[in-house]
Amino acid sequence: MKSWCKFGLILSSVVYCVSISAQQPAADVSVEDLAKALTPAPPATRSLRNLTVAPVRTIDLVIQFEFNSARIQSVSDQQLLRLATAMNLEQLQTLRFQVEGHTDAKGSAQYNQALSEKRAQAVAQFLTKNGIASERLLAVGKGFSDLLNKEDPHSADNRRVRIMTIAP
Repeated sequence: MKSWCKFGLILSSVVYCVSISAQQPAADVSVEDLAKALTPAPPATRSLRNLTVAPVRTIDLVIQFEFNSARIQSVSDQQLLRLATAMNLEQLQTLRFQVEGHTDAKGSAQYNQALSEKRAQAVAQFLTKNGIASERLLAVGKGFSDLLNKEDPHSADNRRVRIMTIAP
């Protein structure tokens, strides 16, 4: 029995990740840098024969929260304000973003899942209060399911908020 396929697609995804820390000087993380990191690449071709999937664009932000809380510390305000400004630039205005909360592996999975959800929602609320339409944001908690530093599950590197560009 012969099997025919009119066309086949092999899809792959590449994640471009930019880690930005709240401790970095303001001059190191500009609105333009944030916008560039979140702007999807233009489609490579219009032909289905040469279809390629644009890479997922993400930024990992180290947002400081009160201990055992979803309250954002003021040290992270400027970084989040620059992010809101970048999200409102012309090249990003039609895009949606997933705000992912991540934790380290200290504590139970259930506790960290709930905490990461609350922290993602806190960042989304901050962005909404600073001019980003809530319809453009999707807050998701990941707990410690996607560690940035797998070698050290308790590392502070794992406690972060990831902003991911999603389809408009």
